[in-house]
This record gives sequence, structure tokens and C-alpha cells, in this order.
Amino acid sequence: MKLIHAVIIGDEILSGKREDKHLRHLTKKLRKNGFTLNKADFVPDDLDTIVSVIQSKLNDIVFCFGGIGATPDDCTRDAAARAHKLKVKRHPEASKCIKKQFGKDAYPKRILMADLPYQANLIPNSINNIPGFSINDHHFMPGFPEMSWPMLDWLLEKYYQGNQFKIDTKDSSVWIDDVSESQLIDLMNQIILNNKDIKLYSLPKMDPKKTLELGIKGSSKNVGKAIKEIKYNLSKLNINWRDSN
Repeated sequence: MKLIHAVIIGDEILSGKREDKHLRHLTKKLRKNGFTLNKADFVPDDLDTIVSVIQSKLNDIVFCFGGIGATPDDCTRDAAARAHKLKVKRHPEASKCIKKQFGKDAYPKRILMADLPYQANLIPNSINNIPGFSINDHHFMPGFPEMSWPMLDWLLEKYYQGNQFKIDTKDSSVWIDDVSESQLIDLMNQIILNNKDIKLYSLPKMDPKKTLELGIKGSSKNVGKAIKEIKYNLSKLNINWRDSN
């Protein structure tokens, strides 16, 4: 089973000058389409670092955001080519898209965004016609959400509508008021001991009131069993709970 990774590139995100919006959007889109994100990497605009991160995921699905522009700090195109051991060449269809959008102003700089890893497949850009690109299951999109998010929709529809990458996964939880995590540690350990194939999580909130979300992630069958066990034991402890949805 292939894992699904996010790679989010940009010094401006790591420095705090810009706030990342891709991770939340990607996880929601994947979940809606029956997928789960397995890992996310935040990476600087550094060629060697990006090459290393991409190389570590060659057998998996990658959605990469940022660094495919024409400025000197945009090195994702070169990094993708090096990671996949491909040469960078001017892509004829990408060139047509850029020239159609900008005419004579495509030269001498904007056309550089058509220099892509050899035989990369294009991802259409409905905003300004400057395409993203794919190498197998690695997909490279701009850092601008207004461009990359429609690209993501296109990719999910074109390449991942079948069942071959989908997994049976479910997330179920309960909300509990005015209870501390420490009061439920024994219960949590018991749930984990009795349910080996699930992930348990505990998310406390203090505002506007003290509330705890206690939940389970895993296959539908295993989650259903574990959440019933949680509810049963909470009731035995005289602790009130309510379903999260």
C-alpha cells in the first residue's frame, strides 16, 4: 500500500512570514475522497534538502506545494528532476501554455517555468495557465492556494478515483466536559491493550470551557468496537459523554 505524503516548501513558511494553508486543506480533501495523509514535511527553499525529501518518498504518493516559479529561490523543478534522475528540458506543451498566457512577455523569464523534468506530465492551471507537473505519483504545484487547490481537485479526479489507493479508515470520538486527561489514563491504556490495531487520541480544550475529545482512528470494524468500549467504560465511571457528531 502506497503512503500519501505532503511536502510544503518555502522559507517564508518556516520563518513565519506566511502561514501554511495547504496541510489542512489537503487532509480534508483526502479524507473526503477516502484517503489518509500519512506524513507532512515542511522544507526550506534549499535544493539539496528538497532532493533528499523527494528521494525518500519515491515509492509513495506525494503532493508538493511551492517552489516551481521562475525566481532564483524556486528550485523545486530542479530538485524533482535530480531526485528522479531526470534531465531538465523545456516542455513543449508547458511552453505553449505560458506563451498563450503572456505572449511576448513570456520571454525571457516566465518561459523558464516550462523547464521541467524530462517527460513530466502537466497539471493544468485554471488561474493563469502556468502548469504544475507530475512524475509518476509525485505531483508538484505552486505555493499559491488559489492555483494549487484546483490542481489538487483535478489530480484526485484524474488519477485516484479508483479503489487501489483507498483504505478503510474511520475516525470516531466523544466529547467529555469537566474531566482531566489524568482521570482517564487507566481507561486509555485499557482501550489500547484491548484494541491493538487502532490509534487512540486525547485532545483537551480549555476555552470556552474545559472539554476533552477522546477518540479512535483505524478501520471501521476496529473503531466501532473500540468506541463502544470507551462509551461503556465511561458510563461505568459515571462520566457523561456526547458523540462528536
